[in-house]
Amino acid sequence: VQLQASGGGLVQAGGSLRLSCAASGINFRIYGMGWYRQDPGKQREFVASITSAGNTNYADSVKGRFTISRDNAKRTVYLQMNSLKPEDTAVYTCAVLRSISNYWGQGTQVTVSS
Repeated sequence: VQLQASGGGLVQAGGSLRLSCAASGINFRIYGMGWYRQDPGKQREFVASITSAGNTNYADSVKGRFTISRDNAKRTVYLQMNSLKPEDTAVYTCAVLRSISNYWGQGTQVTVSS
């Protein structure tokens, strides 16, 4: 299983970024997918998830600002991030959500300057 995340970068507060995570080696359409983030010295935290049926869930801190979506034909999950805040700065990682254990991709750095 490979998960390739991209789209991170440096943006000013109030700006937007769109993260992508392309999956290979799995039957993508049957799995829920998630985005998590981690700042150095802090625990990894849940950001958003989307089920195989397209149902979404968000952390309270990003509700109304972030949108998760998926394109099964492209085997890709997206995270549209608007109204970014400095506290959104972290390494963002996508995951294939499984009952036993998740598959984790490598992260992409998002830095929001004030």
